[in-house]
Amino acid sequence: MPIDAMTVRFILLAGVVALTAACASNTIVPNYSASNPNMKVGNERPEDTEDTIENAGSFCLQINEKWHKDGKTPDDKALWSKDTFRKVVPCP
Repeated sequence: MPIDAMTVRFILLAGVVALTAACASNTIVPNYSASNPNMKVGNERPEDTEDTIENAGSFCLQINEKWHKDGKTPDDKALWSKDTFRKVVPCP
């Protein structure tokens, strides 16, 4: 028994509707509990650390860490990234 063009269109349309409904119902919930110390998520700016001096053997490094806003998440929370600046200084 041959299938007419109208039946084929109906089957294809039903398949597209079913796939669209299946994809729309599976929303991925973001997980912001990662333990990356160089990135934070939230609308409050993390505090900058005070300069520290680290002994590297024959010289010392002055380390300065600053946070800057680096965009937003899909649910409109701020992304913060940490910049680390190092400078060679005489050891105390």
